[in-house]
Formats: sequence, structure tokens, C-alpha cells
Amino acid sequence: MSKRVPYAGKDRKLVFAFDVGTTYSGISYAILDPGREPDIKPVTRFPSRVKTGGDTKVPTVIYYGPDGLPRAIGAETEREGIETIAEDSGWVKVEWFKLHLRPQTKSTAAVTDEIPPLPAGKTATEVFADFLSYLNKCAGSYIGETHIDGSSLLTSGKVEFILSHPNAWEGAQQTLMRNAAVQAGLISNVPVDQDRISFISEGEASLNLCIDKDLTNESIRRGDGVTIVDAGGGTLDVCTYARKGGSSTEYEEIAPSQSYFKGSIFVTGAAAKYLKAYFKGSIFVTRAAAKYLEELLQNTRFHDDVQAMTDKFDKSTKLAFRDPVDPQFIKFGSVRDRDPELNIRTGQLRLDGNIIAGFFEASIQCIVDAVIEQRRLSTNPVSTVFLVGGFAASDYLFSQVQERLHALEYSVHRPDAHLNKVVPDGALVGYLRPTVHTRVAKYSYGVRVITPYNPTRPEHLKRSSRCVPFLDGHLGLYDGFDCLLQKGTQVSETEEFRKSFFEEEEKKSDLEKQNVTIITVYRGRSSSPPEFIDQDPDKFHRIFIVKADLTRIIDRLQKITGKNGKRYFKLTYDIVILFGATEFKAQYAWYENVSILIIWALSIGKPPEASYSSVSVQILMDPSSGPAQILYHTDVVYQL
Repeated sequence: MSKRVPYAGKDRKLVFAFDVGTTYSGISYAILDPGREPDIKPVTRFPSRVKTGGDTKVPTVIYYGPDGLPRAIGAETEREGIETIAEDSGWVKVEWFKLHLRPQTKSTAAVTDEIPPLPAGKTATEVFADFLSYLNKCAGSYIGETHIDGSSLLTSGKVEFILSHPNAWEGAQQTLMRNAAVQAGLISNVPVDQDRISFISEGEASLNLCIDKDLTNESIRRGDGVTIVDAGGGTLDVCTYARKGGSSTEYEEIAPSQSYFKGSIFVTGAAAKYLKAYFKGSIFVTRAAAKYLEELLQNTRFHDDVQAMTDKFDKSTKLAFRDPVDPQFIKFGSVRDRDPELNIRTGQLRLDGNIIAGFFEASIQCIVDAVIEQRRLSTNPVSTVFLVGGFAASDYLFSQVQERLHALEYSVHRPDAHLNKVVPDGALVGYLRPTVHTRVAKYSYGVRVITPYNPTRPEHLKRSSRCVPFLDGHLGLYDGFDCLLQKGTQVSETEEFRKSFFEEEEKKSDLEKQNVTIITVYRGRSSSPPEFIDQDPDKFHRIFIVKADLTRIIDRLQKITGKNGKRYFKLTYDIVILFGATEFKAQYAWYENVSILIIWALSIGKPPEASYSSVSVQILMDPSSGPAQILYHTDVVYQL
């Protein structure tokens, strides 16, 4: 393990990393004492759990009562007889709720039917908040009981939280999580308190821990890339990094990270589909397939045993499976349960190993294809793969990925560590010593604009009948896309992406002092977005709004004269976006004491003797489109 440097801060601090997974969740923490080397530890004790001290994960499950209040959460849902209590009391079981926060795009719509619905009257943010509140109480209880001065540290105001999320999640999902953290009482809505929450992708957290454990080989040390595959319950998160220059501690992302809905729950879903056909009308009860096992055994006397079969497959068969040659037995009943025609003997359902192997196939092939795609997109050679996450504990998954990628000259490894706590530990490693300083844009980002008409361009000529005049006498076309950041671009944490925009009005009062600019993302496969939104409308989404008060600059505007002799006001400003950190940051900027310039280049230099002003704005989220300085949209597709 790499040696950690002593904490250089002045104040004692407690940092929690909450990893809310699709199926299981965990907590790691570090107490930072000035001048001392930090130690990362897991929370290993949870109320209601009989066995303590070893397991660091709790089920990501909540039971809600008829009144909408949580009745059992996490470890509380494991106690004996909970299903009977829930049934007698009318409780509703909620699981996989994290996936309801996913970006609402066409590519994620395919899994909608496989995700259990939320209970009536509950939003994904509210359910997430209830679970965060539970984790926070467990963490606080553990710190108070384990550390002599733990209680005073918890009330010191020096507690920070890191929340991890799948690679594909963006600002909208981060802000929903931030809102949940406020509802859960982790932080307040006060701006200074918002800084106590930070985010990290699951892929980046996994890289941090691999580096911390000194899991590097000669190819990585010489600058080749390493692909991290975080195989979890809901998603497969894939990303690729390489050492930055000659540094042994700084890494840069060298390909756009990806996330796929092919985690371990979808192996169970594949089993469900098989059982449905096998039993001629049953369904497999994994929620995403709830009405599925209902039909599966409805014509047999084993209909009431479907849930037991499902639970056994999820908790045992899936991870124990190693070789397609060996049959697997799913125990669900007593020794008296027998039906040779259905391969049921002594209360066990026998399934051939090749059938079980088929359940894994989609996930295995997804990993192989994703790793190959990362190599294609990477700027450096890539030959090393680390497989981490709870699903990586499957020996069959690992052996198949290793075998198939070995043929393509990859070396595939699993860290010798608790695979299911890689993310929370890695989140803290990244907090203590940031590793990734350069990231790759997964998509192209820009602004919907009126594009200056250029009759020499074919796409402009096609739209010549739709030209509109500017007040300065020039012509423009609606629905243009002005790209701020192109997909595949490497971006440092402090790098600014900037463009100038203008508005024209005959009356100064018609200029919007509370200025709003919609930032749009293009999610198409091409790294070069179309010039006009109507060329590929389904791939454009409104991602967030930048809003700022421009009263100061508007009040100073003077009328100018266009080439047609018309007098008007022109408001010119820059939108500055910082894409390189784990959260977007934005600014409005403008020049003072110089003549107004219209500059369309990607970046601009400050004119001589110019006075430069900027207004920082904060990224927030409000799906109801209420007032905010930056307002996130929930992935609205443009309707043209």
C-alpha cells in the first residue's frame, strides 16, 4: 500500500464516503488529525444486525408502511420473519430505487420495465433521502461508540460526505443526490454548507484504490493505459486512465467513461426469463421481473416457492457458480418436495451448468465489448484490466472475462481486497490525495443559438428560407448548435471553455437583466456534433440552465448603429464552463472599459488594458423550473 502523507489541514475533520449501491451499500470513513497520517476504515456495525464486525455491506432495501414512513431499512430488513411482518402489516418493499435516478434518455429507457416501481406518492429523491438518513445514523452511532471523542467530532461542524455514483451520471443526478442529502439532514441548504458534499464516479473511486494498493505493472508504469471495470449490482462502469507524464501519483482519463445496465441483477433477470419458459408460465421474482415468476409456476404446485428460489439464486448460486460442466442446485423446499419431470428432488431445483452460464453471457460480453471500445477510444495503448465491484467476486464472470480478453493480449486482474468496498475506500483515497486531474468529455456540450447565415455552407443553403434578420442587418438561422466542448476532449480541472454570445434589442428595457442560457448536451455517437439541432434532434438534451444578474453591464450599454442605419442595444457576454472537475462550474464574464467585441472562437484572450469582470454561479437543480442560478433539466429532448 502507498504511504499516505500526513494531513496538512489545521482543523480536525471527519469524512464519510457513502456508497449507495443498487443492491448493497457501505460506509467508509477517515478521521483527519492535523500532522497525522490518515487511516481509512469501514463501518462494520449496523443496528439490528446480529452478526457484527465482519460484513461491511447492508441491503439497499426499505420497507414502507401504509402511512409512507420507513418501517425497516438496510440491515433491519435482514432480520428473521421480516417478510411475514411486512405482509401482515401491509408494508411495501422498495429496492433498486437508485436506478430511478438514472439519466432519462432513450438508451436507458430499455431497462425501465426491469426496475421495480416506486411506492405511490414517493419520488426517487425522497426514497434516496430516507436511505441516506439511515446510513448517516448508522455511521454516527458507530463513530460515537468506537471513538472516545466521536460524539464531539460529530457535532463539531467538521463532517464531510462523499457520494459515489455510476460513470454515466451527470450534474442532474448529482443534484438530485444533493437534494436528498439535504432532506436526509446530512447538510443544510445554506451555500457554505453545500461544500460539505462532494461526488465521485464509481470508476474513478475504483482507480484510486487500485493505485493506493500499488496495483501497477510495467506497462502502466511506462505510460500505457489501465481499464477499470466496476461490476456492481445494477451497472457495469468502465473507464480508462494512464499516468500523467512521469508522475507515479497523477493520472489522466484517456477515453470517455461508460456505464452499462448489465450488473448482477440482470443475470438474475436472465434466470427469470428462463424459469418462465421452463415452468410454462411462471415468473421470476427479482422485482424487475415480478409478474414474471408469478406466471412461471402458476400451473404447478411450486408456485409459492418462487420467491425462495429467487433469493437462493441471488444470494448463493449466482456467486458460487464456476463451471458450466457442473449442474447447480437451488434449494427452496423440504426433502418431500419432488417432481422428476421438473428436475426437482428433495426440495432442490436442478439446473444444468450451461443454462446458468447463459444467464451470465450478456454481462460478460458487455464487459469484453466495453473494454475493446475503451482501447479503440484511448489515446494510449491499453493492455491491463482491473475487475472490481461486488459482481467481480463471481469466479465464473472473472474467468470468462480473463479468458476472452487474454486472446486479445490483455492481462486481467482482481485486486486482493474486499471487492465490495472498493468504491467507498477509493472515494476517500481520492479525497485525501486526488489522483485524476484530467478527464475526457463523454459528450459534446454547447448552446442552442441563432447561427449567422453563411450562404457558402450547404446546410445553411438548405435552410435559407428560414433566415431571420439581426438588428445589425445580418441574417441568422434558428436552432443552431454552438459547441463549447467536443466529445472526447481531454479537460483539466481548471481549464475554462468559453464562448461569446450576444443579444440585440431596440429598447434597453427589453434586454433580460436576469439572463438565462440553456446548456445543451449532444449524446450522439459522433465526436463532431451537427451544426443544427434538427439534424439529429433525438440526441440533443437540455442539461442545465446558467442564470445570472447582468444589470451592471446592461445599465452601461450605449446604442450602436448597424450597417442598415438602425440604432439598437447589443449585450455581449461570455459563458465560461469548467467541465474538468467531478461537478460542472459556470461563470458569466464580460469586458469593461473597452469597445464591445463579438468573438466566436472557443477561447479568447483578454484585450490590452481591458478590465475583466465575472460573476460566479452555482449549479443547482429544480425539476419544477423554479428560480435557481443554474437549473438542471431532467434530460429533456428538444421538440422542434
